Amino acid sequence: MPSDAVSASSRRVWLDATSGPLHPAAVEALGACAGDAADPGARHTPGRATRHELDRARSRWAEVLGVEPRALSFLPSGAHALRVALDGLRHARRRVGSQVLASAVERAVVLTNDPPPQIVPVDRFGRVDPAEVGSRLTGTSAAVVAQVANGEVGTAQRVEELASVCRVRGVPLVLDATASGGHVRTPQGWDVLVADAQSWGGPPLGILAVRPGTRFLLPYAAEAEERRAVAPPWPPLVIAAEAALLATAANGESDAALHRRLTDRIRAAARAVPDVEVVGDPVDRLPHVASFSALFVDGEVLVEEFDQRGFAVASGSACVSTRLEPSHVLAAMGALTHGNVRITLPWPACAPALEEDVERFCATLPEAVAAARTRLGVADL
Repeated sequence: MPSDAVSASSRRVWLDATSGPLHPAAVEALGACAGDAADPGARHTPGRATRHELDRARSRWAEVLGVEPRALSFLPSGAHALRVALDGLRHARRRVGSQVLASAVERAVVLTNDPPPQIVPVDRFGRVDPAEVGSRLTGTSAAVVAQVANGEVGTAQRVEELASVCRVRGVPLVLDATASGGHVRTPQGWDVLVADAQSWGGPPLGILAVRPGTRFLLPYAAEAEERRAVAPPWPPLVIAAEAALLATAANGESDAALHRRLTDRIRAAARAVPDVEVVGDPVDRLPHVASFSALFVDGEVLVEEFDQRGFAVASGSACVSTRLEPSHVLAAMGALTHGNVRITLPWPACAPALEEDVERFCATLPEAVAAARTRLGVADL
């Protein structure tokens, strides 16, 4: 590749927006309130003022989600919130049983939970069959975990059907919206909802909501209560998360339409490269996610080739991306697990030249794949 490939553009293009960048509205909110935040547990005036702001934010979020403020918690991350969700349901239903059902494409924090869940297979798009889930539910089932949509390949799950199955069998549904929040409508029918503010351009902040009437009890709670917050969050994070959500919601339809058009463009460009497989449902999916895998090449090498050309992309499992391990999601789908590239588009407010950036990426894609294959000595295969 030319030595000046990156210098041809003054900007490095961020196409790995799973955990950033922060939405400008979140940045502004953090700057406005970070210097005034005190310990919300303190009894002095600044502490009480901060606690008041935190309680107001909790009440606003609870109203939107249709839960009581005391049934909503802010946690350090979406993964943390998922762990707490499983802990609370299992402990509350311990006389029934502890078996959790989860599809093979759930996040690693769910699949590695202790005790491990019963795994339900998925189809070639990464979608679980609600009837298959229903056939596996028993009298010892504590919960079913389902994603709104997969953050790695974008495929949406049939949540309404899953919720109906769970309701008939009397088993609570944990709905994982950590990858979809802000991008698509969150379906109804859940008993416990988990979200992550990073998905809509907010800071790292897990959100856990428990539907009224759902039995939920943390095993490590000191008080014999239905629910309690695990720890008070830093209030500016909550305020920034709310600011980002309001900002993305204001342009939700237009941003989703742009994202879908651009990921359609990426998927088409990838399909045009020999021996490249585009994965995930082509229609019923998250608008901002595109994923493809190339034969005869390693994902880490592809990440490096795109990086040298000024594009930040991801590879491997979305929930353990720093380890660049083969994706358990792709393996469950029967897709290529090596040579994977995952694109997660940033919000247009964070990337004003997003359309131009995607066109440049698509133009670079064949060259980057060819260069990666050459490095591995398989260019002529």
